[in-house]
Amino acid sequence: MPQANRKNYNDVEKLTIHDLKEGQVFDFGSLTLSDDDIINYAKLNDPLIFHTDKKAAEASIFKGLVSSGPQVFNTFYIKQWVPILGHTVLCGLEINNWRFLTPIYANQPTTCKVTIVYLRKNEEKRHVVITWRYEFFNPKGDMAQTAEVTVMHKL
Repeated sequence: MPQANRKNYNDVEKLTIHDLKEGQVFDFGSLTLSDDDIINYAKLNDPLIFHTDKKAAEASIFKGLVSSGPQVFNTFYIKQWVPILGHTVLCGLEINNWRFLTPIYANQPTTCKVTIVYLRKNEEKRHVVITWRYEFFNPKGDMAQTAEVTVMHKL
């Protein structure tokens, strides 16, 4: 299983909606996906040859084994975001502007920054709608992916 290094949060710390504000940035540290992490995920979710076969991946346009597009998001979401804020979720609303800008290669660290780009409370309905911008960076510091995820949270 991929290892994610949390920089700002420990495994038991949870935040409440009242701790959050528009513009707030969360540094979720880094993770490195191994060959096996990528291959096993892809076999279940995205069985394209450049995700499942190292030799074929080396002959592809990527010149190496690359993760499936959603894998890095799913891994950070499960390991970092859900333990901190999962208890506040009423439902997901949408994912927008998901861009795959550069490949994420096996055995190379990927870092994640999450920013609250929109936050609107509805006191009457006792919920908050938040748009979270996820940004993932390769070892050179280039943005590899970005996505905006809008979630309805309970107050």
